[in-house]
Amino acid sequence: METSFDAIVIGTGVSGGWAAKELCESGLKTLVLERGRMLKHVEDYTTANLDNWDLPLGDVITNKIKERQPKQSRTGYVNRETTKHLFVDDIDHPYNEDKPFDWIRGYHVGGRSLTWGRQSHRLTKFDFEGNAKEGIAVDWPIRYNDLAPWYDYVEDYIGVAGENLGLPQFPSGKLLKPMDMNCVEKVLKDSVTKTYDNRFVTMARIAHITEGTKPGLGRVSCQYRNRCRRGCPFGAYFSSNSSTLPAAEATGNMTLRPHSVVHEIMYDESTKKATGVKVIDAETNLTYEFKAKVIFVCASTVGSTSILMQSKSNRFPNGMGNDSEELGHNLMDHHFKVGARAKCDDFGDKYYTGRRPGGINIPKFRNIGGSTNRKDFLRGYGYQGGASRGNYNDLIAELSYGKDLKEAVLSPGGWNVGLSGFGEILPYHDNKMYLNYDKLDKWGLPTVTFDAHIRENEINMRKDMKSQAVEMLEKAGFKNVSSTESRYDLGLGIHEMGTARMGRNPKTSVLNKFNQIHSVKNVFVTDGSAMTSAGNVNPSLTYMALTARAVNHAVSELNKKNI
Repeated sequence: METSFDAIVIGTGVSGGWAAKELCESGLKTLVLERGRMLKHVEDYTTANLDNWDLPLGDVITNKIKERQPKQSRTGYVNRETTKHLFVDDIDHPYNEDKPFDWIRGYHVGGRSLTWGRQSHRLTKFDFEGNAKEGIAVDWPIRYNDLAPWYDYVEDYIGVAGENLGLPQFPSGKLLKPMDMNCVEKVLKDSVTKTYDNRFVTMARIAHITEGTKPGLGRVSCQYRNRCRRGCPFGAYFSSNSSTLPAAEATGNMTLRPHSVVHEIMYDESTKKATGVKVIDAETNLTYEFKAKVIFVCASTVGSTSILMQSKSNRFPNGMGNDSEELGHNLMDHHFKVGARAKCDDFGDKYYTGRRPGGINIPKFRNIGGSTNRKDFLRGYGYQGGASRGNYNDLIAELSYGKDLKEAVLSPGGWNVGLSGFGEILPYHDNKMYLNYDKLDKWGLPTVTFDAHIRENEINMRKDMKSQAVEMLEKAGFKNVSSTESRYDLGLGIHEMGTARMGRNPKTSVLNKFNQIHSVKNVFVTDGSAMTSAGNVNPSLTYMALTARAVNHAVSELNKKNI
């Protein structure tokens, strides 16, 4: 068995897939390690073509699912028989909570790139400058212009459908044609445009091919099935399995090893470099050591930070790269579950074709300068939402059977429209994760404990998110407008980030401007743990851009023999 490589990548999600692709295409013999099982594109999407009647109880969450996945299922993400196998078993993979935290995971090749929401938005100049201007946490070591060409590069490769509006708070990109709004969404769009001078309704930017093809395994345009979370046989949305990992494999430079639980990065004090990683085989419990010149840690925020915390040595008694004592701190997410809904009495003769796998988006309009600036909260939020014909099931129970039931089944209900706010959480030092060595997992490794919650800034923002959603729906002339708000705890946005943040100063951050550990130059961390602030948009596109940029730098430094 080969144990020495040019590069090692830990993790196979959006960041790990991109690291593998870029390293392999640069000619580096690369070992890609995944702690979960092998999952092959198309053939292992076992539920992709099932209908409700193909399942004994229909496509519902059962008591058996809740028994094995109590934390995964309480969030609403594991809510179907057809998707449960793409999320972890909580009994086999436990974690601890000082305060409620929803940690959603899938341990298999491709990770959450198979089940993500596919919203693909760029951070803005406001996001990269905000911490410095407001004296929050630490300054980002990069600015928007540093990452813009890498956003271009990633968007062009993965395929992102959307509309360019030319707004500083919603940067333009290399986009495919957007999906279509329905008639009710167009009413909202026209109303918002007429009523406000800094608010816009557009289609969400979503990593789906809407025209042509993209690189990978037979990637073609979206079929509008909206079964994305089961795995897409058409490769219409971006995933590591359909796109970046096949590209890496095509080079002949990738060795992919599933069932490989990385628990430590080895360090040589004489060279001040990492030498490789220690791995437990998840099936046999045998241990291995693999060596490489450069290591990319892409195991997702919590996984990557856990590995760094466990990588202790005389030089790093509190975890690799933890000179700042910031490792594990500044845990962020995005808060949501607040907004408004309404009914539309018009367009009874209108419907739509297919099942569109994305909704509408209202970009950030608070704290972008001038009259938009608020005194009650920093940063801002946007909205996601949409409109659809209502559910006729409410009628069926009353109609019972016969002619009236038949007519009800064949007739869609009225139009409903809703907006859900999606807001930024500030990087608070006291929001943290840490390791519990008294509670070990099945491999004898420490489990993770979360201690994090939202604060006054987010609570004030949520009030505005709710009131403005109500206002926009009312001004559009919709009926029965009501506000909505339900339980939110950190983690529910599935955007955990920030626990190994980038920064300019090794005394206050873990990584430099190229995602290198300040004190270990051949270790790069390019997933969500690198984030210095959260912004108010879905972050996966930023992870991919940071990864591509970091690999470019790593290869350059290797060629110069600097690492």
